[in-house]
Amino acid sequence: MNVHSAQAAYSIAPAETAQIAVAHGDGIGPEIMRAALRCMHAAGADLDIHEVVLGEKVYEAGHTSGILPDSWSVLRSAGVLFKGPVTTPQGGGYKSLNVTIRKTLGLFANIRPCAALTPFVASNHPGMDVVIFRENEEDLYAGIEHRQTDEVFQCLKLVSIPGTERIIRHAFEYARSNGRRKVSCFSKDNIMKLTDGLFHKMFDKISAEYPEIAADHWIVDIGAAKLAASPEMFDVIVTTNLYGDIISDIAAEISGSVGIAPSANIGESFAMFEAIHGSAPDIAGQGVANPSGLILAGAQMLGHLGQQQAASRLQNAWLKTIESGIHTADIYSEEQSRLKVGTDEFADAVIERIGELPSLLKPVAVQGRQDAPVIAPPVRPAPAKRCLVGVDLFVRDTVVDPDNLAVRLIAATQQCAAKLTMITNRGVKVWPAGLPETFKTDHWRCRFESNGKDLKQKNVAELIMALSNKEIEVIKSENLYTFNGVPGYSLGQGQ
Repeated sequence: MNVHSAQAAYSIAPAETAQIAVAHGDGIGPEIMRAALRCMHAAGADLDIHEVVLGEKVYEAGHTSGILPDSWSVLRSAGVLFKGPVTTPQGGGYKSLNVTIRKTLGLFANIRPCAALTPFVASNHPGMDVVIFRENEEDLYAGIEHRQTDEVFQCLKLVSIPGTERIIRHAFEYARSNGRRKVSCFSKDNIMKLTDGLFHKMFDKISAEYPEIAADHWIVDIGAAKLAASPEMFDVIVTTNLYGDIISDIAAEISGSVGIAPSANIGESFAMFEAIHGSAPDIAGQGVANPSGLILAGAQMLGHLGQQQAASRLQNAWLKTIESGIHTADIYSEEQSRLKVGTDEFADAVIERIGELPSLLKPVAVQGRQDAPVIAPPVRPAPAKRCLVGVDLFVRDTVVDPDNLAVRLIAATQQCAAKLTMITNRGVKVWPAGLPETFKTDHWRCRFESNGKDLKQKNVAELIMALSNKEIEVIKSENLYTFNGVPGYSLGQGQ
């Protein structure tokens, strides 16, 4: 399978004219979108385009989400968004538009095919052919952050059972439908036992339902290293949001170039197609940007819309252009390229080759419609028996002396139902029996436990009030529960 055929797994009922929303984007976005649309129309795409303005101009107008309220109805009516890259302003409380669209419209699966086009695009891995499934809504991309003290900031990592099941099952269904031999899971559950641990456990559970497909698990750091050095070891990779974002860029780059990689964002009732690269404002307006990523995303979209013939013509013309040695500057080489061209000239070359097939690269033929696999809704577990057995109270204290803090905490809470059992600083146990070498900030996690007895919410409130009465500032609390007797919280490092 080559880099383009992953699109065939996503399609809806074909229509003579497909309604889509188009956002031209920022930076190089308008240039490459113009090129991509020209190529799609030349290939026979039948599109009813509804333009929406997203990104930088909307941010500058004071909308911190990057999208106007009225634009949501346009997107929902179309059901598909073809999007150029957008710029998210740095700082200032602006939220990523990509993340907002993906999460608001339920685009839980990000699918990025990465395959080599050797020898026409330089790669050290000529046999590389990997598809990455990235969970698209959860993890650190929840974007829930707080500054809690003068020295410490926090970002919450959220991983859910249904969200995890959905993306993993989708990866296995894709592998089954497309003749893929193996699905690999990347996580960091040796450190994040609960969140990444859930992802790994769900992978093991679901993989057992697909005995014909090999399955393996990698700790994400060594997995990423192996992917970079020996991508032929992998076929389909499924992982959480942040890891997926990083490794899919790595995979795209080592396959040839991030600049030619497409991306599909798939949900139950909406889909978005885009190139994976950014808006590249440093080269905007110069006419040198490579439109390939967006052209190929357009081909993915045409397959999704049921216009397979146009998708095939577009993909094959693009392949013919690449093997003809007509390349933009980012993939140009003296050894393999024949002509260095700009954005519009590259689009012209693709259009000239509509109807031709590549002779060295494998031609694409999307025949018939291959529907997206039907995935049953996740089975939600029966509610567990929860028992409140303690609370972590996060305290701001500038004395930076855990023994001093422990004395004050114990004295303040003598009459409370839960007792102090541990203090950590940035996750490392510093009391009891901490070490002086451990670096400490003004942010302390103080664990109070009930020795297994079921506490009430009022007991937590009493603890907080007792500390407040002694002018000990509680900045956050996290209840400690057991679920059917199993702790739903992690130990401190060194505990």
